[in-house]
Amino acid sequence: MSDVDFDQIFPSVSTASKEGMLLIGGELTPEWLIAAYRRGIFPWPICEGKREILAWWSPDPRATLPLDEFHISKRLKRRIRSGRFRITCNRDFAGVIAACAEPRDYEPETWITADIKAAYQKLHHLGHAHSVESWLGEELVGGVYGVALGGMFAGESMFHRVTDASKVALAYLVQHLRARGYILFDIQQQTRHAESLGAKLISRSEFLTQLQEAIATPASFGSQLHYVDPLFAPRSSQ
Repeated sequence: MSDVDFDQIFPSVSTASKEGMLLIGGELTPEWLIAAYRRGIFPWPICEGKREILAWWSPDPRATLPLDEFHISKRLKRRIRSGRFRITCNRDFAGVIAACAEPRDYEPETWITADIKAAYQKLHHLGHAHSVESWLGEELVGGVYGVALGGMFAGESMFHRVTDASKVALAYLVQHLRARGYILFDIQQQTRHAESLGAKLISRSEFLTQLQEAIATPASFGSQLHYVDPLFAPRSSQ
């Protein structure tokens, strides 16, 4: 780790703007990213055409997905039990983040810039960033990725090319985190989709309290998926 004093670099999160912006500029090195996540801060570039401005955020309120309250609909249960998708972890992190960066009909510009992709792939190689993938045969059709520190997992983005592929990957991720001893799943900002799955808004101060407890929790992501519910046991070897 670098000898940079991040307590001097990152202002108090209480000084963030109404939208949650805390700082402009900085670096997308592993040291900066880990220091930010430890403080409840995350990077989210402002992109306008070809112009990219690196910004750091700490919104209030904060969205989290309580691991014991994740909602699995009857439809999603049927999809999981069908065994249609083969689910893996950390098999194709680069493929997942690249797919998450692709433009979408409702979001033509992406915040997952080339610099963001490169930075999180470095975190992945260092063992701090992880992905869960959904496959049809050998085709990557859905997935989710994020950052793990102690017992905290920060979900960054997800994608699907086939209906329910990302939801199944997320459901497996939640089960895996529970089995591995994680206690906090940070999703940063609330969406209707996340709310339907059980996501909740909490105050920044409450989030920071939970974050410090989570970071002090000795959890590890591991190299293969684990389960706490037989619903998620694969029907065949992966």
